[in-house]
Amino acid sequence: MRLPQTDPSKLALPAEKMQWWRDAKFGMFLHWGIYAITGRGEWVMWNERIPLREYRKLADQFAPQKFNPRAWAEVARAAGMKYMVLTAKHHDGFCLFDSAASDFTSVKTAARRDFVAEYVQACREAGLGVGLYYSPLDWRFPGFFFPDLYRESAEEMKQQTYAQVRELLSNYGKIDIFWFDGGEDDWLGFGGLEWGPGGWHSRDTRWPQEKHYPGKPLWEAHKLVAMMRELQPDVVINNRSGWEGDFLTPERKVGAFNTQRAWETCDTLAESWGYMPNRRLRSLRSIIHLLVQVVTGDGNLLLNVAPTPDGEIEPRQARRLAQVGEWLAEYGQSIYATRGGPFAPQPWGGFTWQGNRLYAHVIDWPEDMIAIPAMPQRILRVRSLTSNEVILEKPNGELFVRVPPADRQAIDTIIEIELESPVEG
Repeated sequence: MRLPQTDPSKLALPAEKMQWWRDAKFGMFLHWGIYAITGRGEWVMWNERIPLREYRKLADQFAPQKFNPRAWAEVARAAGMKYMVLTAKHHDGFCLFDSAASDFTSVKTAARRDFVAEYVQACREAGLGVGLYYSPLDWRFPGFFFPDLYRESAEEMKQQTYAQVRELLSNYGKIDIFWFDGGEDDWLGFGGLEWGPGGWHSRDTRWPQEKHYPGKPLWEAHKLVAMMRELQPDVVINNRSGWEGDFLTPERKVGAFNTQRAWETCDTLAESWGYMPNRRLRSLRSIIHLLVQVVTGDGNLLLNVAPTPDGEIEPRQARRLAQVGEWLAEYGQSIYATRGGPFAPQPWGGFTWQGNRLYAHVIDWPEDMIAIPAMPQRILRVRSLTSNEVILEKPNGELFVRVPPADRQAIDTIIEIELESPVEG
């Protein structure tokens, strides 16, 4: 049997196969599982030290009667989102899909349903990119906590991951995005522990450095990703498996301006990832500003919603997302299929561009006007997409733009600058 290519330099997707994802800009994250029943978030098992035998009982109650992934997809489309990512398995180990590697699944417990299969079909029908989230680590395995002491358990956890990733990429047709979780940057980590090249070590500075796990490398992320490339060569994979990934994933913060490396900020619509009732929602202004800050930095935004235990997206969350969609329906030309830059973000906002059109997104007016950096191309036209009037001044050859004070109340004042030739990104 031919072994998969494990050379890290040959695992990343070429730019042309990432283009659809970079053009999409905006996606829906869905954190949903048996933890929704508690209403205390997706980390409830860990945070409250719930014994596994007690936590497993939640699966006996998890039979959502209002689960309708087509309704989820309709909410995403109404929001102007172009792809979705569902938590197929979170850190608690419960799978929303059928798995031969585990009996802790929605198919083998009360629900008796393969939620991933239904979700994938709904995404396809709606024309949305299909994304699956998967956490390789599992709180049910002692080897997660002490891989050297419980080496057999750690190996079993690893084999479960390989088996389940294979299932997800073999049994559900084309998957567009595979979103690993486990920690920040390139390593998997929880609760003060990280998995680096040599195994587990502590991120807690109170622990001495010699606490570093000395065992042999276990995870072999490059082999895992190579297997994935064999199964689905074009799937877009993030950077939380121990491999560098096709894109970076800053969490709950706007990524740094970066036009060389694809990235995606993930953040929440409400104040939690998993369902917690009555959590405060972001305002429309907050969501638009976050989206603009991300896109002008040349990133994507993956915005999380948390369905209820019964499988619904709360109406108030759906309404807020529909407001975002209304804004994008009017101004999406300055967001979709653009690139951030070519200039770094400014104190007042930032730039996107497509072809020979440059868009200045002004989300704050610290002064009466904004300065447009000098460009080699001749400017053909300047107009505001959000107001009827735009005032230009060119002292000493520089271009300054302002709009009447009454028009600065827009969530995002968008100035379109048409150039004689394409922007040089």
